[in-house]
Amino acid sequence: MTSRAEFLRSVRREMAETRGLFDAPPVPRPADAGQAAEVVRRQMLERWPQALERFREEFERVTGVFHRVANMDEVPGVIGRIAGDRQAKSVLSWHPEALGLDLRASLGAEGLSVTVAPEGDPDGATRAMHRDAAARAEIGVTGVDWALSETGTLVLVSGRGRPRSTSLLPATHVAVFGRDRLVESLEQMGLMLEALHADPALSMSGAVINFITGPSRTADIELTLTRGVHGPKEVHAIFVDAR
Repeated sequence: MTSRAEFLRSVRREMAETRGLFDAPPVPRPADAGQAAEVVRRQMLERWPQALERFREEFERVTGVFHRVANMDEVPGVIGRIAGDRQAKSVLSWHPEALGLDLRASLGAEGLSVTVAPEGDPDGATRAMHRDAAARAEIGVTGVDWALSETGTLVLVSGRGRPRSTSLLPATHVAVFGRDRLVESLEQMGLMLEALHADPALSMSGAVINFITGPSRTADIELTLTRGVHGPKEVHAIFVDAR
């Protein structure tokens, strides 16, 4: 039986005999991550309209559904229409402080059952109850930490009041964000993540950073594509101009 060390030596030997398609040198880490992230934010104050248009194009390219509203007051109406079109009755949401909006009153008035994530550090029983609600929910509503325009990707950091189950378990994921969440490139995204982890106060309690590029897709050995096996079948992005 081949040992682990022998196996790794074999892999290294084979890789050394085959040149890569291109050089991939590591990107140097910024000396001051916070300052580098602030430069990106200042750049995006002027370039966000172009970044938003690129995001929309790439997001729709991967079959995401893009919505644009003037202010947060219009968000429940969009979610209500999404639910109505799918005959959905249950909505799961980040905690109102994390989302910036409490959907219980507005959507509850339309007959939808709305469950919000618990605040702070819930006990085991509360976590279990929320997981059960997440498994039953038909629509999950989250905010967005960053929207990466060059690939139409939504980047979400898990943490208090913002469990990852909200974006992963319901069949339809709805993400809400404003212009301050836009970044243009993966390089900029790397700088934002460097700043996030350089400051413990910013990193929250999140153990997971999800990069979501369109609905879940899975292909079998015959390349038959199936959606929704390991995540949502649909992903909607609601851009809020006034946010």
